[in-house]
Amino acid sequence: MLRIFFIAVSIIASPLIAQEDVVVDLSQNRVDITTTFSGSNIFVFGAVKRDTPLPEGIGPLDVAIVVEGPLETITVRKKEKKLGIWVNSDAVEIQQAPSFFTIATTGVLEDMLNEGDLRDYAIGLDYAVRPQPMDNMVGEMESFAEAVMRIREDDGLYSQREGVINLTDDTLFEVAIALPANLVEGDYTARVYLIRDKNIVADTSVEITVRKAGLEVWLYDLSRENALIYGLLSLLVALVAGYGASELFRRLKR
Repeated sequence: MLRIFFIAVSIIASPLIAQEDVVVDLSQNRVDITTTFSGSNIFVFGAVKRDTPLPEGIGPLDVAIVVEGPLETITVRKKEKKLGIWVNSDAVEIQQAPSFFTIATTGVLEDMLNEGDLRDYAIGLDYAVRPQPMDNMVGEMESFAEAVMRIREDDGLYSQREGVINLTDDTLFEVAIALPANLVEGDYTARVYLIRDKNIVADTSVEITVRKAGLEVWLYDLSRENALIYGLLSLLVALVAGYGASELFRRLKR
């Protein structure tokens, strides 16, 4: 009987935290990469739905938003100095590394969420790249993963921005997500998490489509489907540009 009592109490009490849900929308769900594409900003808007008022004494609400690009396989090479020359020594394939990864939060990430959820949900740069262990390089895999993150941070493809989400009355939130010019095509995912007392209480996700458009996509398709025509066209453009430049300089010298 005592066990049944505790089960009943837990069933009644658990909805107090689970009564919250999140609704999210984006300023745009599609990004077109054209020849003049120099990056873009996507605004993420959200609202928290509650069926009943929250109980007293509950912790403050936090929000984390993760935008992740298509997964890629990357070959990372380690350089060593031998006989005064830097050469490639080891090479490792890092599988399922996001081509783009950024996270925005309302506060300090480590103070918001427990370590288990950070790891399991891949929230934060420390968990963006998770290499598969290799028997012959167990101790070095993490260093290769850190190298990938460091390179992509330098390229503007990975970032972590803490305390940038505007949260109003524990209900409405918004943030701008910057997309750099060197994006790759594919389907991107924006994951939104509501967090209380270091636990995820609700989450949802929306898709963002990134595609080449205009002259860029035509040239790309031509290079793949008609390589000969693409090569001849490139040669023609080079000849015309060279002739035009020489003619311009000839006229300027007169």
